[in-house]
Amino acid sequence: MPEPLDFKLVDLPGLLTLWGLAVIVFLQFFTRYVLNDSLAWTEEIARYVLILVAFFGAVSVSRKGTHIFLDFFYRYLPPRVGKWLTVSMEALTCFFWGYMAWVGIELAQKTKTKMASAEIPKSLVYWCVVIGLVGMALYSAIWLIRKIRTPPEQVIADLEDHALSDIKN
Repeated sequence: MPEPLDFKLVDLPGLLTLWGLAVIVFLQFFTRYVLNDSLAWTEEIARYVLILVAFFGAVSVSRKGTHIFLDFFYRYLPPRVGKWLTVSMEALTCFFWGYMAWVGIELAQKTKTKMASAEIPKSLVYWCVVIGLVGMALYSAIWLIRKIRTPPEQVIADLEDHALSDIKN
């Protein structure tokens, strides 16, 4: 039996951005190779939209707690040490996303230029990246709190379940 679809409202920006990218790239292909008259703005906009796909998609991955990580060492550590390491890595991740959001805010505030092929401020891209980074920091904080409250044996069992979730019997 197939698993239920894990889709929330917070995943919508990533999905819409991905579809927007597909439309822009198709438009670029169609105008260049079919009409022999390429639209100038499609290449630059596609580049920036691809960046947004990555950051908005990372929010979804953070929500689910499915960022890739090396789980090999957790199997050979005592549960208390494994939990301590897991909590430490989640705290470091949360701090990193938060710090990068801060840097992104500073960059967005300083950026006054517009895109070369469209009259769109480049700071708009940076603000969207900041939104993605804040989302990742918030979900990372949620996972950090969950891992702190969970007993060590259960943290390791959850890691094991996560590691084996893609392997079907």
